[in-house]
Amino acid sequence: MRTDLIRKTALTTAGIAATGIGIAAPAIAAHADAKPAAQAERKGGGHGERELNVRYEAQPNFFYCGPAATRNALSVQGKDINVDAMAKEMGTTEAGTNSINDITPVLNKETGKNVYRSVEISTNKADDKQTDKLQADIVRTVDDGRAVVANIAGTATDTDGNTHSFEGGHYISVIGYRDGGKVVTIADSADPNMASYRMSVDNLADWIATRGYSAN
Repeated sequence: MRTDLIRKTALTTAGIAATGIGIAAPAIAAHADAKPAAQAERKGGGHGERELNVRYEAQPNFFYCGPAATRNALSVQGKDINVDAMAKEMGTTEAGTNSINDITPVLNKETGKNVYRSVEISTNKADDKQTDKLQADIVRTVDDGRAVVANIAGTATDTDGNTHSFEGGHYISVIGYRDGGKVVTIADSADPNMASYRMSVDNLADWIATRGYSAN
């Protein structure tokens, strides 16, 4: 991986790279076992908690996080799209997938509706307004039976205290929420041993900062 391959993206104000899988993450050759049927589950009688079933697959190489995150996101709707085909549509190379603007059209094409849009968090750290919008967007998208795809960079800590570091950039899927969206569930294609984890929406918003996400 050539770390000097930094490309500008429309979703950054400072020309920060929005490349694919974090350079620190391992290359994963084997796919995880698919999980059962992709359909929405409402938990706790609708008390601010919902999670979608994802047919998870790990990414097959270090730069396919964009296609893999999109594939996992679409799997909650029962779709099984070939990651190579999506990578071609997104223009993914060994430098990664350029920005969330390359993900959104593929999500819209595969869902058959022009429902996804790219949302930018252009600042170095998300403010309250940006975080509140992210929370509302996740709740609305998941309640609609769809997953959010986010372009993240840097290091963030999940609710179990584990750190996830992708200094070179990465894409993840957000497949659920609890506490009215204050905590979200992430499907991460980088490592099948940590395929899913929860994170506060505040930490996620800061993780997305300088980049963007795709939601309803």
